[in-house]
Amino acid sequence: MRIVRILGYRVWLPFAEGSYGVSGGRTTSGFDSTVVAVRTDGGIVGWGEAAPLGSTYDPAFPAGARAGLAEVAPAAIGLDPRGPAVVARALDGRLQGHLYAKSALDMACWDAAGKAAGLPLAELLGGRFGKFVELYRAVAPGPPAAMAERARGYLGLGVRRLQVKVGDDPGRDLERLRAVRAEVGPELPLFLDANGGWTAAQARRFLLGLDDERVTIEQPCSSLEECAALRPHCPWPLVLDEAIDSPAALVRAHSLGAVDGVTIKIARVGGITRARILRDLAVALRVPVTVECTGGAEIDTAAIAHLSLSTPEELRVHTVDFHNWVTVSNATGMPPSEGGRMQAPEAPGLGVEPRLEVLGEPFLDVS
Repeated sequence: MRIVRILGYRVWLPFAEGSYGVSGGRTTSGFDSTVVAVRTDGGIVGWGEAAPLGSTYDPAFPAGARAGLAEVAPAAIGLDPRGPAVVARALDGRLQGHLYAKSALDMACWDAAGKAAGLPLAELLGGRFGKFVELYRAVAPGPPAAMAERARGYLGLGVRRLQVKVGDDPGRDLERLRAVRAEVGPELPLFLDANGGWTAAQARRFLLGLDDERVTIEQPCSSLEECAALRPHCPWPLVLDEAIDSPAALVRAHSLGAVDGVTIKIARVGGITRARILRDLAVALRVPVTVECTGGAEIDTAAIAHLSLSTPEELRVHTVDFHNWVTVSNATGMPPSEGGRMQAPEAPGLGVEPRLEVLGEPFLDVS
């Protein structure tokens, strides 16, 4: 089986809540998604998706994903999608770095490989550990009362884990946390995500004000070195996200004793091929794992669900259902999220079928 044609589509996915924000006033109103179709000489079509979260979250931006895809797509023509590691190496030979631009194409190869084998992606990745993965919702930064109200709304959806966005003024962040905690009660798991927004000094001031709060701290400072220096001042579990973009970064974080959990974003690391390596390394190191991505709808969420469920339950934390964050659906086949949990499709590959009427005309056609 060989790849004979690659198509690229651009789809705008507005947020159901109007906007989404992280520390430092960084906001966006939706995901600018790139969807890729890999067509083979055997008639199988694989699909993939990647959507950087705007242009200020990661060293990535949506137009760059499309430009990078156009650069690397010719290198995949003639290759067998059932060997995604071979394809990934060919893409690296065409374009150094820019991993996010290769992610959707890599995902499409995995989808095609699963369809060719007649296996869902979770089984292709080693098998399912359980049927469900827990979901969280992110409480975007804002006035404390508004964040508490939003948290209450998420509980009404059945979600039982919340990620509270912090990373600005430590005093204001403590007010936000206390407002949310008062609303949701003392037992609900809260993950305080600074998205690397604090300086080391700000992070220390925040930690001093936590008292005996039962929380998990996520990516307090931007660099691994800053987070490692903060470790002696942080008796709470420390999760790293933005600082973990490669196996080498994870090994270094582990050797420094600076990581109690890791968030692996598929697009950031270049697709399922590399995300699987990072996930397996984390499991081998006994580091709890959250598998998610930087954005998308059903196509991307299906990949998140499969990679999450193929992670051992005792080392699997939670994930996101991005297709329920946006107002545009780009595929059918995702099981409904219920009770704050998500399943992965049972059909071969990703198990979803794109809505061609939503994708529209391709911006890229390579054959």
